[in-house]
Amino acid sequence: MAAETELVEHVSASGAVIEVVTRAELRRRRLRHRCTYIAVVTTDQRIVVHRRAEWKDVFPGYWDLCFGGICGVGESWLQAAERELLEEAGLAGELVDLGSVAYETIEPTGPIIGRAYLLVSDVIPTCPDGEVVEVDRVPLGVLEEWLANRAVCPDSSRLLPPLLCDRYPFR
Repeated sequence: MAAETELVEHVSASGAVIEVVTRAELRRRRLRHRCTYIAVVTTDQRIVVHRRAEWKDVFPGYWDLCFGGICGVGESWLQAAERELLEEAGLAGELVDLGSVAYETIEPTGPIIGRAYLLVSDVIPTCPDGEVVEVDRVPLGVLEEWLANRAVCPDSSRLLPPLLCDRYPFR
């Protein structure tokens, strides 16, 4: 199924499903939806960052702090996170639940309610589905400086650093 015809859930601020729409309609109307965010951190405290493909519908070519994406219809948070991590990074493993997140915006993504996860892994991502075109590892101690010098997806760059600071005091 093409991404634009994929069915996704338009949800309320509390996460209740309002309607099922195509991804294209979700983007066009900038509807609230559910997303997962998976930060991958190595054992030497480097966050695995990646650059998105130029063909992506939002933030093409931008760097991102997390793997993840829109939850499928009826998909649990954990199922969506595991699927997205495998599709985008070729990674699997025990995910640590970092909690709920919300991103209110009028940017191209539309408002998001989400769930963030952490995978601690030294495995090199293989990025099998082509959504990721470049991968790097950034020491958490210089993450703020790294963020200031690149075009980075605004949702992950706002949502993840505070959650990671709870586990890795780098600020």
